[in-house]
Amino acid sequence: MTRSPYSGLPQRAFWRGGVAGASPFPPDIYRPKFAVTRDTRVFTAGSCFAQHVGAAMKGAGIKVIDAEPARRGLPPETAKRFGYGVYSARFGNIYTVKQFRQLVEEMGGAQPALPVWEKDGRFWDAQRPGVEPDGLATPEIVQEMRAQHLAALARALQEADVIVFTLGLTEAWEHTATGTVYPTAPGTIAGTFDPGLFRFANHGVADIIEDFAALEEALSALNPDLKWLLTVSPVPLAATASGEHVLPATVRSKSVLRVVCDMLADSSDRIDYFPSYELVTSPAHDHSVFADDLRSVRPEIVAQIMQTFLQAHGLADPCEEGAKAPEEGRETAQDEAICEDILLDAFAPESREP
Repeated sequence: MTRSPYSGLPQRAFWRGGVAGASPFPPDIYRPKFAVTRDTRVFTAGSCFAQHVGAAMKGAGIKVIDAEPARRGLPPETAKRFGYGVYSARFGNIYTVKQFRQLVEEMGGAQPALPVWEKDGRFWDAQRPGVEPDGLATPEIVQEMRAQHLAALARALQEADVIVFTLGLTEAWEHTATGTVYPTAPGTIAGTFDPGLFRFANHGVADIIEDFAALEEALSALNPDLKWLLTVSPVPLAATASGEHVLPATVRSKSVLRVVCDMLADSSDRIDYFPSYELVTSPAHDHSVFADDLRSVRPEIVAQIMQTFLQAHGLADPCEEGAKAPEEGRETAQDEAICEDILLDAFAPESREP
């Protein structure tokens, strides 16, 4: 046989053996750059899919940081509704890299525009409106609680060994004059949308790389040994303001984020990528990986994805993996992720038959 540069490559390098003839969760799909152990102090952040990642890590005994724990006696379902224990601090979902950058810059004294939103006489933190479902009594209380939050966030980032960050969206709404970005569009949870004040943005690869570079630089000054584990959320957009159909808009967003992750991981030994997105979207699955809404990843799939991650780090018993996953999946089904973007469904027109 003629010698080829493909001669001698392992099965994982070929579609026929690595995908078509393999499990949808191949154990060799992820080769970690650095170890995550049960003693690793992990800081979790990102879009709503990141909540599954953090929960699985906690379940495996990894030291997931919780800088703002709920008060003793608060029922778990109430605590989660108010943003406690969802991530390593009570910042809610961070859908874009720019939002994370802005949050860290605010720790250093930067001030976001229009930090407080109002609705029906109640007041919300515009940078995390989902963590106070009923709002607060005064703008002053909002600002006081934000100061406490930023102090807790700084402590968490200083003690972290690894940030696990799930990139979710490229689309965002910004304050036109200053560029301040918000996790939800004004008027969705609170506030009022004014096209003279706010603009739609759809971040590209260069934009996100620039934001991440600034974010990493700021955090390196705070914690020089910090490592990053990036993932891309497989959850499609609930809605798009781009003018495109939501399907190609979703593919555009996820493609941009996946390219960004690849570029960042290639740039540093301290940045790694875990292919949760690929494990969901792989054509090796013989049935749909999504629930009936075609957005939520089925809990047993999430459980298998996290088993793949844990096994790669030696934190899952391979002999028990198959038996554990369905049970963990059922538990996850009882514990759905909190996603503010699903609120956009309320603005959709009535469905029409084609």
